[in-house]
Amino acid sequence: MRTIAFFNNKGGVGKTSLAFHLAWMFSQAGVRTLVADLDPQANLTSMFLEDDALLDLWDDARDQTLFSALRPLIARKGDIAQPHIERIHKHLGLLPGELALSRFEDLLSENWVKCLGGEEGAFRVVTAFHRLIRSAAKEFKAELVLIDVGPNLGAINRSALLAAEHIVLPLAPDLFSLQGMKNLGPSLRTWRREWKDRLARAEDFDDDLDLPSGEMQPAGYVVMQHSIRDSRPVKAYQRWIEAVPTVYRQAVLNEEVIDAPKVDQDPYRLALLKHYRSLMPMAMDAHKPMFLLKPADGAIGAHVQAVQDCYRDFHDLASRLAAHCGIAFE
Repeated sequence: MRTIAFFNNKGGVGKTSLAFHLAWMFSQAGVRTLVADLDPQANLTSMFLEDDALLDLWDDARDQTLFSALRPLIARKGDIAQPHIERIHKHLGLLPGELALSRFEDLLSENWVKCLGGEEGAFRVVTAFHRLIRSAAKEFKAELVLIDVGPNLGAINRSALLAAEHIVLPLAPDLFSLQGMKNLGPSLRTWRREWKDRLARAEDFDDDLDLPSGEMQPAGYVVMQHSIRDSRPVKAYQRWIEAVPTVYRQAVLNEEVIDAPKVDQDPYRLALLKHYRSLMPMAMDAHKPMFLLKPADGAIGAHVQAVQDCYRDFHDLASRLAAHCGIAFE
């Protein structure tokens, strides 16, 4: 089982849409895929489910979100509960998010510090996301878990990323995404180092406490939503796209850079995804990925070719990501 998170502390770069479409692409290829919505905004959950289904999940009487599984731990009445898995497709499951997850932030911050004192209870809090994901993945027999997180460097994201072996960076071709990388890279290195220090204080805990290794290894970047003219990004975006290979190496990989490759030759570049314009509103209405849209969804005329192009682009992206992370994919 592989775990991949999608993260950039710059919002609006298409992170949630990327996780949604890759989840569908992998599951369509027969890879048993579980999606964990660890962004308190729960936008990924709303992409999968219609409003009536969301109301049912968020009903206090049903208690069927990720936050629901945390309630015993938060109330100090036990450990995490078995999380509910919303079955989307034969090979696709969802761990639904909700706004209440933001209430977990302060407890995570408090217990991150307490881990330095070797308190087992603190480790149970800080690793709650990791253990929820592992438990759900075992139940679903998942081969792959995709994790969506919010655009910030807070305690929720730190604990969420502890559960991730690999991290994909979605980027927009603009100055703000480059600045986001410059913030993100040092934060990841700090979190890895601090977690390694904490793990050294947890050697005598019960064997049933499954602690993550905290790898959080960068898997590459995806540049999202650039406009195309004559098969090339328009000039306004080209400047920022060309800077990505250098900034990625310096900020995220912490490497000295003498001569970075062009973005189209960069092995860390997983994809350059164009803006599919009118396909996305159709996909949102249909609660399905753009590359599975049918004429009944409104994909007619020129949209038919766009749907085919979208499928090819996301299939190529999934293939590159699978090869990097060791996932069987065809």
